[in-house]
Amino acid sequence: MKKLIFKGAAVALVTPMQSDGSVNYKVLGDLIEHQIKNETDAIVICGTTGESATLSAAEHSEVIKFTVNKVNRRIPVIAGTGSNDTKHALELSKNAEDLGCDALLIVTPYYNKTSQQGLVEHYTYIADRVSLPIITYTVPSRTGVTIAPETHLELSKHPNIVATKEASGNISEVAKIKSLCGDELYVYSGNDDQTLPFLSLGAVGVISVFSNICPRECHDIVQSFFDGDIEKSRKMFLHYLDLMNVLFCDVNPIAVKAALNLLGFECGECRLPLTGLSLKNREKLAEILGKYLPKA
Repeated sequence: MKKLIFKGAAVALVTPMQSDGSVNYKVLGDLIEHQIKNETDAIVICGTTGESATLSAAEHSEVIKFTVNKVNRRIPVIAGTGSNDTKHALELSKNAEDLGCDALLIVTPYYNKTSQQGLVEHYTYIADRVSLPIITYTVPSRTGVTIAPETHLELSKHPNIVATKEASGNISEVAKIKSLCGDELYVYSGNDDQTLPFLSLGAVGVISVFSNICPRECHDIVQSFFDGDIEKSRKMFLHYLDLMNVLFCDVNPIAVKAALNLLGFECGECRLPLTGLSLKNREKLAEILGKYLPKA
């Protein structure tokens, strides 16, 4: 059995911005401390929610360095290092390794796409050249590429490929992955609204957008399940479902940054080409956020 990176709820952390669009490291530090205080099990930095697509190489490195130093080994730090260029993904991955990260989250190649054999070669090329454990990441709504269960089985044979973040939305595929790979590949839910079904199929946690807003609640949903209190986990999960869903009323991370701003964290706007929430969605977000967090 491979070593587990984390078990529970990891936050896919936003990257807060100043009014001029630069990274707001003061607020980033505040967010990190807020997450750790509220029992988040790991921090994923520079992922999709962290707007990795519009971070420069220098910013990508600096945000990871800041996060690693701020966390200071209290919980695992997982860096998003995916690219549609295999060699560039390797460069990002080796840099994250040098900066002291605990693991890598590597999304499938996007835009140019690839075959299932291409996926095997892509991930193997990187895994052969780094020592950190790798979480593969399937999110076809953004990339147009899905890692097939049989491909997961092949990738799971590599000692450095230890887990996958599944955001395909296909529960049947998750069942098949677990059936084929067993304990040789851990599974994390990549969709908040599917966390509980994933856990029932043997997933070991979630990489969560919702956790930006409710870190302790997200942690407790997962921990209650692992503690054997399935009814508490179910009730909490269903209770917060509307809040989880409204965070995706627009392209992620537009809504979650807006929600954090409403909560007083001053995360700024997303970088173009992502824009602010429409008035209709802003009102909807404020209404639902106020229902769960009256002080928002």
